[in-house]
Amino acid sequence: MTTPVITARDMRGVMAYPPTPALPGAERADARNTVDLAETERMIRNLINDGVDAIALNGTLGECASLMLDEWKAFAACVADTIRDVSPGFPVFIGSTTLNTRDTIERMRFLSDIGIPGTLLGRPMWGEMVTDVMIRFYREVAENAPDVAICVYDNTAAFRGIIPRPVYRAMTEIPQIVAVKYAGGASVGFRFHNDLAVVGTAFPLMLIETDWYPAWQMYGEQYAPMTWSSTTACGPAPVLALRDALREGRDEDARWLSERLRWAHEPFLVGQDFNEFSKYNVPLEKIRVNAAGYINVGKCRPPYSEDLVPQKHVDGTLAHIDRYKQVLKEVSEHLSDKHSGR
Repeated sequence: MTTPVITARDMRGVMAYPPTPALPGAERADARNTVDLAETERMIRNLINDGVDAIALNGTLGECASLMLDEWKAFAACVADTIRDVSPGFPVFIGSTTLNTRDTIERMRFLSDIGIPGTLLGRPMWGEMVTDVMIRFYREVAENAPDVAICVYDNTAAFRGIIPRPVYRAMTEIPQIVAVKYAGGASVGFRFHNDLAVVGTAFPLMLIETDWYPAWQMYGEQYAPMTWSSTTACGPAPVLALRDALREGRDEDARWLSERLRWAHEPFLVGQDFNEFSKYNVPLEKIRVNAAGYINVGKCRPPYSEDLVPQKHVDGTLAHIDRYKQVLKEVSEHLSDKHSGR
């Protein structure tokens, strides 16, 4: 049986979650061909050259739900061409989530045909999936696109509930599943601990970067080898510095970096009220990435829109980025001092 080139053993370090850059006018309901392919290429090149270990695209921030099929294909092809030129074999995962199994399989096969090695995969959510249906879904997509590595997207808000432990147990028997984006407000706690007890080291349950240090402390690198981070789209240096500090056993630096990242996130709605954040996820993420200036992401695609976000949420997001820019400066100065021997 054909299996993916990427395996769970390859899932180490920082997985970046950048957006799908949009051309001017993408916010219009009659817009077509909205993907900024030039900015897409620049974004992928910069993230790889700056040192991220993997890239996942077309999740929530990646607007998988609001891209037209031909836009999704054009974006995926641009990413594939860029990866081949910059770093052949680089672990990239493009979202193929749809409302049904057959469309998802078709998208996964398209990714395989153009040389994309992995997919970021949510699950159909029109009707909530019970345990046995969920298990069958993951088995069927893996069997029908066997050479595509799967990063499962576990987002409780987007996909109407948690992934039950019997499903996680079944996932350990599917070789195509190499990682899980453990999102939806999840952090280091009883849910993570109990899911980890089922999964073990079969594949990493990736927590967000602000929870990576405590998970590493509690469970060690063996059980917390990788983090997911959409914040890398605002400039990846602090998250990559945290990775290096953890790997090199520099606990004081790792603690400081983790604390600074948490401080930067304090004003951001995601850590205050995840259910409220999930209502405005796409526009708030686009607002913060554009404000950071690392990537020019453009406007949201409809039905999501920046102009309908409550101003207090916008203000909190901009305050978060002001803090993050300060952390970027601190990390740059810290690394400069380290390299100069001061």
